[in-house]
Amino acid sequence: MSHSARPVDAPFWTPGVLVMVALMIGGGLVLLARYVGGLGYATNLNDAYPWGLWIAVDVASGVALAAGGFTTAFLAHILHRHRYREIIRPALLTAALGYTFVAFGVFVDIGRSWAIWKFFLFQNHLSALFEVGMCVLAYLTVLWIEFIPVVAERFGTRLQWLAALDRALDRFLWVFLILGVVLSCMHQSSLGTMLLIAPTKISPLWYTPLLPLLFLLSAFAVGYPMVIVETTIITSSLKRDGEMRILSPLSRITAWLLGAYLLLKIGDLVARGGHVTLLDGSAESMAFLIEVGLGVVVPWGMLISDTVRRSRRALFTASVMIVLGVVLNRVNAYIIGFSPPYAETPYVPSAAELLLTAGAAATIMFLYRLFVSHLPVLSESEGEVQTS
Repeated sequence: MSHSARPVDAPFWTPGVLVMVALMIGGGLVLLARYVGGLGYATNLNDAYPWGLWIAVDVASGVALAAGGFTTAFLAHILHRHRYREIIRPALLTAALGYTFVAFGVFVDIGRSWAIWKFFLFQNHLSALFEVGMCVLAYLTVLWIEFIPVVAERFGTRLQWLAALDRALDRFLWVFLILGVVLSCMHQSSLGTMLLIAPTKISPLWYTPLLPLLFLLSAFAVGYPMVIVETTIITSSLKRDGEMRILSPLSRITAWLLGAYLLLKIGDLVARGGHVTLLDGSAESMAFLIEVGLGVVVPWGMLISDTVRRSRRALFTASVMIVLGVVLNRVNAYIIGFSPPYAETPYVPSAAELLLTAGAAATIMFLYRLFVSHLPVLSESEGEVQTS
């Protein structure tokens, strides 16, 4: 069986790409309105709700869903599981694009975006937010450095300086691989640490001193499912091999990680007594039951089955449920479970907030399609039999 990465040889302008462009244009118009009219004009944020959809989804969820980059690098490079090398480049590209738009989301959500440079000079080393900002920026830099060999493979023969940079980087790439894993673990957990400053505003269903550990463990658990989802979508849309020989073993690891996360989450909830509000019929309790039930328990039950792990369709379904469960967890912790006592009305995202988030997601997918069309990101493999 042979494997080699190469640009995708398929028509670029498809109906799906045109839909992405339409969403990108809509998001661009919202972005213009945000900077012309201000945050109050484009969003439903106020003094009671200083963060909303752009932080919960674009930042907190985006960081978690980009975890496939460092979890796959850890598995293939640090643990030397070379069978997973085929999916490293797609996972790396997804992580690089995801973190780029995480930084973009933070920039847009800040009231005075033009003053963002001040956090470099006026550093608060006791602030979880400062740690998140520095680690995200550092990891974003590391991701694009790790992507240099992919670009050099395509254009190194025409750009001698790029080839020279690639050769020099080859001797030190292991440093950036280790940095990527360490930095990811730091800010994944610190996104949970940020919520510890609001113990009276967050529902006991989510507020716990273990939030940093739960955020980190959920990122571990969603890393490989996100790789499975993106790999399945891209192979289906481009009519390529399904790579089940790689995805099935990944799902076995996911079952262990997801089980550990479920055990810790439920154990902590019961130990704190937070479960007493679990069946009170409130919006918070319903959101928690959906998050844990459909986003953790059901897919975990599916993944412990060999039949599910060998089925492309069933594995994709379980992975999508895990991904949506982690997104819902971040939305629950940052929005639904966040209830300031002095708020006059609950926060509901505006249409503009929704459109900008959709536009950002469409831009990520558009750029991903653009990159794989011109760079050797996806592996071409022969001899695989797809399983349905």
